[in-house]
Amino acid sequence: MQTTKKALAVLCAATLAVGALAACSSSKSSGGSTKTSGSSAPKVNLSGKTFTVLGQWTGAEQKAFQAVLDGFKKATGATGTYTPAAGGDEATVLGTKVNGGTPPDVAMLALPGAISQYAKANKLQPLGSDAKAGVAANYASVWTQLATVGGNVYGVPFDASNKSTVWYATKPFTDAGITNPPATWADFLKSAKTLSDAGVQVPVSIGGGDGWTLTDWFENVYIRTAGLASYDKLTHHQIPWTDASVTKALTTLKELWSNQALIGSPANALKTPFPASVDNTFKASAKSAVVFEGSFVATTITGDKLPAKVGTDAKFFPFPSVDGSKPALVGGGDFAVGFTKNAAVQPFLAYLASAEAAKAIVGSPGSGFLSANKNLATSDYNDATSGELGKQIVSVGDNFRFDMSDQAPAEFGGTPNKGEWADLQTFLGNGNVAAAQKALEAHAKAAKGW
Repeated sequence: MQTTKKALAVLCAATLAVGALAACSSSKSSGGSTKTSGSSAPKVNLSGKTFTVLGQWTGAEQKAFQAVLDGFKKATGATGTYTPAAGGDEATVLGTKVNGGTPPDVAMLALPGAISQYAKANKLQPLGSDAKAGVAANYASVWTQLATVGGNVYGVPFDASNKSTVWYATKPFTDAGITNPPATWADFLKSAKTLSDAGVQVPVSIGGGDGWTLTDWFENVYIRTAGLASYDKLTHHQIPWTDASVTKALTTLKELWSNQALIGSPANALKTPFPASVDNTFKASAKSAVVFEGSFVATTITGDKLPAKVGTDAKFFPFPSVDGSKPALVGGGDFAVGFTKNAAVQPFLAYLASAEAAKAIVGSPGSGFLSANKNLATSDYNDATSGELGKQIVSVGDNFRFDMSDQAPAEFGGTPNKGEWADLQTFLGNGNVAAAQKALEAHAKAAKGW
């Protein structure tokens, strides 16, 4: 879930900062040739070998990942044991194990910045040739770039989230006479006004109580108004937050956020956490008809046991184009990284890069997993909605961009009541573009770790 990933940003930075990480000798890949095609399991006999995997998945997600471990065991004979971090606090658990000299063989990391930090501390094993070949064969090159540090590739992208989705309740749309989901920002605002005129109390539900939702709003508008190159520069603070491109994005957002007929009272939006923003759209007698957030809205609807059925009562459309912008997608994902030279690690990473492993994870009922693996078909997914969400990730190719705030230093992009989260909450409340830019730039400058 997204809130977990944001918390991981804070904890990972803090964990790596506690005490000096003991220097290790520069790691070389220990992966032997496993002769994998990139689409199927590696052809290697690992009978009797065992290895450990640390992550933060529980429940249906853990069950789905167990199916992947079972597939690898069937193919190679190696037994993998998955352990979810206690309390979901993977960063602290992992940092303690690594600093104590007892790391897991493999860990699942949600942040490219965490991969970079561990790699620069010489704690990770670079991918062997087969895992790298699998990633190259099955993923757009942007995914390799996200896990590359100092010329070495350290992570296999395993699951992904699509954070460029706008979810809507179908009945209010039909009742208001809206026959087609809006494809442009202008049409989006027009549709929201139509819903308001039809009696929907708060057409667009905004979960401003969780600052990370507002960073997702900004990132989707920014990538469409400023373009990919500027998105990359702002992500790494290579241009200031006072730049004209940020002015345009915030001014565009203000068209929605400052219109109480469309979002209700900003003060109420700032009291609404993400789960409530979904509930307000899809519960019985809902006051809203639209909520923007990632693909995990579907699992929130299911997990909160709302009466809406995903794919029928609850559908989504891509975040609308702004001023004719080309398709782009903001998202996230987990990367598998190897910490040890256990003989099973490199073959397992190669397996995770394969279409076979991706099919196992996305086909598991109720898990909500998506994949950026381009050799999956929508029919490989457990349901049609998930298949379409995954297809969108693949279809944009290198126009995919990882969540901007997840790549920023945690004190700026990943901390409640601080930095970008707080600044965008203030902007939602007062609509002052210039003041928001000034605050964002000041907090970005103060953050360490760019």
